Amino acid sequence: MTQPLLRPPTTLQPRPKANPTSSSSSISSQRVKTPQQSRAPSPSEARQSTSTRPSPTPTASEKVNVALIRRVLCPQQTSTADDTRPIDELLPPLSSSNEVDLQFYTIIAIVVKELVYSWYGKVTPDQAFVEEVVRIIAHCTRAVEGRLRKVDFESLLLDEIPELVEAHVLAYRISHGSAQTSRSSKSPSAVYHELNFHPAMSPVLEPSLEASTAQQSKNEIDYRQLLVQGAIALLLPTEDLENACLRTLVADVIAETILGKSIGGRVCEGWFIWTSITKLVDGVKALSKPRTTGEEIEVDTRSRLEKFGLLSERGDDTRPATNGRRSTLSEIFWRVVQYGYLTVVGLQFVVVGLFTASSEPRRSCWIKKTAVDAPMAQITVAPAVTLRPLLDFKIFSLVSTTLDLSFRMPWLSGSLALMQHHLVQSPLNLLRVGAVDGLLDQYLHHLLVTHLNASLITPVLSSIRMTLFPRNAMPPPTPDAPSPEQQSEIRRHCAETLCSLCPIILSRAAGLSRQQLLQEVEDELDVWGDAYLNKHLAYQILELVIVRVLPEMGDKGVKELMEARGIET
Repeated sequence: MTQPLLRPPTTLQPRPKANPTSSSSSISSQRVKTPQQSRAPSPSEARQSTSTRPSPTPTASEKVNVALIRRVLCPQQTSTADDTRPIDELLPPLSSSNEVDLQFYTIIAIVVKELVYSWYGKVTPDQAFVEEVVRIIAHCTRAVEGRLRKVDFESLLLDEIPELVEAHVLAYRISHGSAQTSRSSKSPSAVYHELNFHPAMSPVLEPSLEASTAQQSKNEIDYRQLLVQGAIALLLPTEDLENACLRTLVADVIAETILGKSIGGRVCEGWFIWTSITKLVDGVKALSKPRTTGEEIEVDTRSRLEKFGLLSERGDDTRPATNGRRSTLSEIFWRVVQYGYLTVVGLQFVVVGLFTASSEPRRSCWIKKTAVDAPMAQITVAPAVTLRPLLDFKIFSLVSTTLDLSFRMPWLSGSLALMQHHLVQSPLNLLRVGAVDGLLDQYLHHLLVTHLNASLITPVLSSIRMTLFPRNAMPPPTPDAPSPEQQSEIRRHCAETLCSLCPIILSRAAGLSRQQLLQEVEDELDVWGDAYLNKHLAYQILELVIVRVLPEMGDKGVKELMEARGIET
């Protein structure tokens, strides 16, 4: 007697994937003109159009991720005919992108396999609990996606977060300055904590006092729980929010497993940050190199006389070089040609970009979809006076502070500040090209919209997943931190990698030799060498992002948010 095929429970039956909607933020908005439809397509038509669309061939890593998701989250379908169905038909959608859903479901499968099945599988083989968790997560992620469309990513990434990083750099320099250290009896960490205070990092760590370490760790755990509990109070459905056990379990998994092992773990360690910077620079350099297929033909440049041994090869010529002057002139000539070509290409890029940006809609407006299948509409946001010019964003001030231009080259720092002032607030309207909706402001906005879009979300999520969960598993127990000598080597290697991006002509213009430049970069990397100080910045950035996505948390506490949902705590 054959058993009937197992069907996925009704709670996990997916809804038709919604068409991706344009973000209301200025970065993620896509300027695509689509013809308006007389009616919205039905779910059956949407599914039919999706099924007939050719899908890209999955890579080996994607196949591994899909197999993990099927084995952990869809065990009923792994041995049935439904095994060939795609993941988006077996599980509810988490967002409007299948690629993003694949990354999220891989993370969920890893967490469920390592943290839930380790104890739940010993109690019962029932999958109802896991199905309920997946349903709740899907509800929360869709709610977060809707809120993300209202976030101004330009201001968040280029103004608010750089402002926090700049405050971190300045507080470190003041607290570790020789004059400040000699006048104060407090440790540099205590001075930094007073300048850049954060409640989660109180009291200041004192190696000689174990009680301060335990109290600070407890405050850090409580702070993470408050952040997660506030987010849960806004995102969870009301019927699930009333379940205290479920609320506590979700909060513990997010606060301790994800945030605790990332921010509270090695992510804030100095050697980890230096290693990440080195990998990032190596990746950028690899993208700029020409790709080879391995099938290039090696060309023999020797003449016939050299091939048959009738004339010595060029490498065997031991005669002293007499064309040193000619070689120097040739090197100068080709260097001038190279920099001239780069200048022409750069000017062409800027001119074409300016003409393109001038034809685009103003920055004070964005294009947004009012509904899933609604036509595109251009909606004017707040008046232009409420927007800040892109040239006024803190990212430029952060670069100046990091390079310490006000101390090393005060003439250059003053000249750039004067130029910025005239471009933004010039008394002549003709010269105010950097003001809001000005030509330069439009050009910078066009560059951001072109290069910072939704296509970056999938690789970023993949990098985060591989960092937190290498080889699709929980990371092994944290090994001992590298010794001071090993950390010095890591910092030295990071400085050498950064110096490789700096042309020799720039170091000469700054009056520094290669060795002096390397030492200066090492000194600047010391800013990220203290994990306790780095946690101040990490928690500030986390809090800022959460408040921008969930603005209710900026005005109300967890108790007030729960009471607003009609739940007593």
